[in-house]
Amino acid sequence: MTPRADTPAPPATNLRRFGRATRWVHRTTAALMLTCVATAACLYVPELAELVGRRELVVRIHEWAGLALPVPLLAGLASRALRADLGHLNRFGPHDRRWLRAVLRRDRSPGARPAAKFNAGQKIYAAWIAGATLVMLGTGLLMWFTHLTPLMWRTSATFVHDWLALTIGIVLAGHIGMALADPEARRGMRTGSVSREWAEREHPLWRP
Repeated sequence: MTPRADTPAPPATNLRRFGRATRWVHRTTAALMLTCVATAACLYVPELAELVGRRELVVRIHEWAGLALPVPLLAGLASRALRADLGHLNRFGPHDRRWLRAVLRRDRSPGARPAAKFNAGQKIYAAWIAGATLVMLGTGLLMWFTHLTPLMWRTSATFVHDWLALTIGIVLAGHIGMALADPEARRGMRTGSVSREWAEREHPLWRP
């Protein structure tokens, strides 16, 4: 039987969440960040340093991976879809404050955690990791070009760089742990699509 022309089409089971540029920037940045963390561990953990060896090579890989960290995002800014995603991340509204209060109260009741395309936790994480990356880049340059800066600057930069690196490692572990706990969110970043049911449950204010 041919359906009538005025019969509404059934809703799509999948929604487009991320475009190709956003996924490429996320993957490339993640690879560079993990390279920085892994090489830093090999430089500062004696057991790993002995196991890997070739300290000079590890230092060079760490330095160049750190310098390259901003490159994927800067290149991705040519994409309108990525710029739109950054716009969503930069907007913090009343619903985000409600989301944070619900998280602090551990309230998981329906509607307690309203979120648009990104929830408040994701927005805070994105802002923090972006700022931390810039600080790491700046302090790393001060440590690299030792002949251009006073000893006090290099000592302070080393202190900030080392402790912030440890903090980044802890935060990244939490980020990865939350991603592993949400297969649908991972599918969204891997394939670009998520189920409508997941979107309505986790991001009810999002309008694709």
